[in-house]
Amino acid sequence: MNGNREKFLHDPRGKEKLEEELHYLKTERRKEVVERIKVARSFGDLSENSEYDAAKDDQAFVESRISQVEQMIRNAVIIENDNEDPDVVSLGKTVTFKELPDGDTETYTIVGSAEADPFEGKISNDSPMAKSLIGQEIGAEVSVATPGGDLFVRIENVE
Repeated sequence: MNGNREKFLHDPRGKEKLEEELHYLKTERRKEVVERIKVARSFGDLSENSEYDAAKDDQAFVESRISQVEQMIRNAVIIENDNEDPDVVSLGKTVTFKELPDGDTETYTIVGSAEADPFEGKISNDSPMAKSLIGQEIGAEVSVATPGGDLFVRIENVE
């Protein structure tokens, strides 16, 4: 990186989940990998030992993830929505919208990019959908630029 520290936006639960993951990686996962390396070493010649190579690769992944999670926790910015208008879409809120004119109704929580998981109903605040919805209120009809063309939605609910 170029000296700038990337900030990771989280709701309070998001940071807690990172801390839980870090604890698991350091106390359990790291020990499992070290044990796999010990067992693989006992098989003898390390130059042709695929179990050893796989365990070392896994160790590198675990250590890399530990560093990544530690950085995300260090640079976490917790988003609190206590003083905001409850009907306005913002980071950390769950928004329900309907595709216009008579499309599907969808519900997503807008989170920081580190927490985004569309399959879990969490979209990044950097996504085109979230960027179009943030700052809008219940009842607003919004145009969202997508690769397949503009999509029009109406905000049905904000929680």
